[in-house]
Amino acid sequence: MIRVLLSLILGLCILATTSHAQANKRKLTDRDDLYGWEAIGRLDIGDESFCTGTLIAQDMVLTAAHCAVDGRTGKAFAPEDITFRAGLSNGNALAESRITQVAIHPSYGSKPPLSHDSVRIDVALLRLDKPIPYSVADPFALYSGRVLGNEVSIASYGRGRSEAITRERSCRIIDRQQGLILFDCDITFGSSGSAILAKNGSRWQILSVVSAVGTNGNRKVGFGMELDGIVSELKAIMRRDAPQPKASIRRLQVGSGKSGSGAKFISSGGG
Repeated sequence: MIRVLLSLILGLCILATTSHAQANKRKLTDRDDLYGWEAIGRLDIGDESFCTGTLIAQDMVLTAAHCAVDGRTGKAFAPEDITFRAGLSNGNALAESRITQVAIHPSYGSKPPLSHDSVRIDVALLRLDKPIPYSVADPFALYSGRVLGNEVSIASYGRGRSEAITRERSCRIIDRQQGLILFDCDITFGSSGSAILAKNGSRWQILSVVSAVGTNGNRKVGFGMELDGIVSELKAIMRRDAPQPKASIRRLQVGSGKSGSGAKFISSGGG
């Protein structure tokens, strides 16, 4: 059984660094470095905070639910207050898009008490107002099948490195129980919502999302959740609550008796 003291990454301000991890981390600061990682981006929330998000479709970003909720008010941020900046490096993003829809599990609530249950559903999907072409960023797939071994990787933004993605090439799964995944990846401010990636063949796929930090004995560890089921539920919520297209009304102009398509209209003179 997992016996831990959890501390939620509220306000995006945790310190869970470990000295041994620094040597295994690399900043991805130019186009060549970013190759294959363009779908990871910084989520700017208002003018004060940020998280990390990952494209799982051209118009859909996966992140943590607490990234989309204002910790001071307990209310969800307005979608238009969130911007996704794919592949942000040194102030320049490969693509940038506002958010038009936020989907959070209905059981998550506005200010859920920290617990195993809340971490398990600490997942959000964000809809972009402008899809990002595959030629710019190739979305990551969710991991399917059995994970071989315990090696994972993470790429995120964070304190002191908010202008470029930093990738930790190798960290480890410590345990998987009760719908939670414990890992020793080096997470810090801004790492909330980052994808925990596992190798499936030659490709990295999303195994979990960074939710919280806690302790396992004297060891500081990160927490994510099993994604089976929760992402499908959020997609269903998105489809159900999708914004309806706005009807447009155009004033008819007085013309010569012909429409733009060449169709004729009967005039009062019978012509």
